Amino acid sequence: MSALTEAENVYGAPPLELCGDTSRLPQFSPLMPGAQDLHEAAPASLGSLTMLAPPGTIERRYTLALALRALKPDATLTALAPKDKGGTRLAGDMEALGCTFHESAKRHHRICVTQGGGDAKAIAQAIADGAPRFDEELGLWTQPGVFSWNRIDPGSALLMNHLPDFSGRGADLGAGLGVLAHGVLASPQVTELTLIELDARAIACAKRNVTDARVHFLQADVRKLNAPTLKALDFIVMNPPFHDGGAEDKSLGQSFIKTAAGLLKKGGRLYCVANRHLPYESVLKENFRRVTMLAEGAGFKIYEALA
Repeated sequence: MSALTEAENVYGAPPLELCGDTSRLPQFSPLMPGAQDLHEAAPASLGSLTMLAPPGTIERRYTLALALRALKPDATLTALAPKDKGGTRLAGDMEALGCTFHESAKRHHRICVTQGGGDAKAIAQAIADGAPRFDEELGLWTQPGVFSWNRIDPGSALLMNHLPDFSGRGADLGAGLGVLAHGVLASPQVTELTLIELDARAIACAKRNVTDARVHFLQADVRKLNAPTLKALDFIVMNPPFHDGGAEDKSLGQSFIKTAAGLLKKGGRLYCVANRHLPYESVLKENFRRVTMLAEGAGFKIYEALA
């Protein structure tokens, strides 16, 4: 099947069967390591762009607005999303941003195509609404679209209450805004902590939230991690994701566990939180010498695993 448009740029991973092979195009998604930052793109500087629009309303309008601002006059923006992950709201977003567009549906996706333009005031407001901000209640820098951006995740909160006094070198896999890092760094015996996170927006916020000199930051997909300097760690903490693209994916957390086992030295310890229904016990026992459930509550389990 031919592509919808011949795009010059891409945001996210649009379906191959709808948009053709976009893997070699300049990438602007914060979930793709090495991607360019759409927020930093100069106004009216980009050619056509195809976007797999994010599912969250604020994040989606923010991203669409950034694209409209960055596109050259009359450049084509093709935005699409699964019907159950924001697609049914895509036309409303385009209308709210003042765009003239054509809407179609194919393979359970809604597709909106526009040639630039839009209402400058509405675009500016959508960008302001989705921008990074300091949340007084959280006491953290955050941004819509980042995991648990407007509340402390209850799993992370439970894990924080069961962290020991760490020492030596460690890592936080899927560090998000840096919430767990504060609990880890409370111990002066920690010499180094690497926060590993896929979302570039979360890393940008975490750098403002965690300013301790012992901390390093790495944007990477934990499932494909290639970081030789992180071998033989003393400890790892993590609240692994279990959704990929909005759909539950149990293999995500299982991959995090396997990666953690490979990063720890013999005798190193993993502290992990997981939703009660997720089948992590078997993969923990397969990859660690001893696994202990430290706590259970609020729909979560806390595990300590000895490498």
